[in-house]
Amino acid sequence: MNKQRPVNLDLTSMSFPVTAISSILHRITGVFLVIGIPVLLWMLGKSLASEQGFNEASSFVAAGFGKLLFWAILSSIGFHIIAGLRHLLMDAGIGESLEGGMRGATIVLVLGVLLAIGLGVWLW
Repeated sequence: MNKQRPVNLDLTSMSFPVTAISSILHRITGVFLVIGIPVLLWMLGKSLASEQGFNEASSFVAAGFGKLLFWAILSSIGFHIIAGLRHLLMDAGIGESLEGGMRGATIVLVLGVLLAIGLGVWLW
């Protein structure tokens, strides 16, 4: 066993490749969706239950925190779908090379940012 290996790695000092960033964000958005989709389903159920429930759900989404939460959930869904499509393309043999993987990860990140900006403009 190598005794000179680092004991405490400072992840903020490391430079991650774009493929790692895309993969990590895909996993984070997946975990966030486990929490976010039930919130959306709760709001849908509340809004369909009665007129008062619809008004409560509408006022929650119209409020600052509710709008931010709604934007975060929709942005996570969008990024997760885009990254998932990239993985499906790679399973089909498209973009499996190192250069193709880096290009695909960059495209996923750019599209995810553009989608989040577009959703922000749409909501606010």
